[in-house]
Amino acid sequence: MFLSNMRNKHKDVNMVKCVSECVLMLHDIRSVHNVGSLFRTADGAGVSRIILSGYTPTPLDRFGNARKDFCKVSLGAEESIPWEVVESLDSKLGSLKTEGYIIVMIEQHAISKSLFEWKPPTGSRLAIVLGNEVLGISEQTMGHADVILEIPMLGKKESLNVSVAGGVALFELLK
Repeated sequence: MFLSNMRNKHKDVNMVKCVSECVLMLHDIRSVHNVGSLFRTADGAGVSRIILSGYTPTPLDRFGNARKDFCKVSLGAEESIPWEVVESLDSKLGSLKTEGYIIVMIEQHAISKSLFEWKPPTGSRLAIVLGNEVLGISEQTMGHADVILEIPMLGKKESLNVSVAGGVALFELLK
């Protein structure tokens, strides 16, 4: 009962958001658990769809059956949020840019800005890109970026797990 009351209480949360639409793009992410977690987080944050590219695992195995390891983490989010697989991330980024999306890369880079210091313009459409757990996003792909954002790290570790970083970024950018 409590959860359904919370859902009803917050059902109009999208009406107060600065961003009008958000697409999450996952490229060359190795771990099925990270991808499943990002599906669940994206659903909770209000992402409109997820685009998978490279060797990122999908919710379905090569025979078209639901992946048990994915579903265990996503808890059915693959059923509630539209998703697609694209052959070329760079081509899809070009299309989204033509459609008016602001391309946001979450990556540590020489020209990145703090995630907490950049705010999307009111009414904007975002395409947020997350890359490989170790290698990140390639320089070629970053050429499509309108803005590159990073999460400042205060401890000894240089980065967060990609699913954790994705959650922080989504909830910060979509608040």
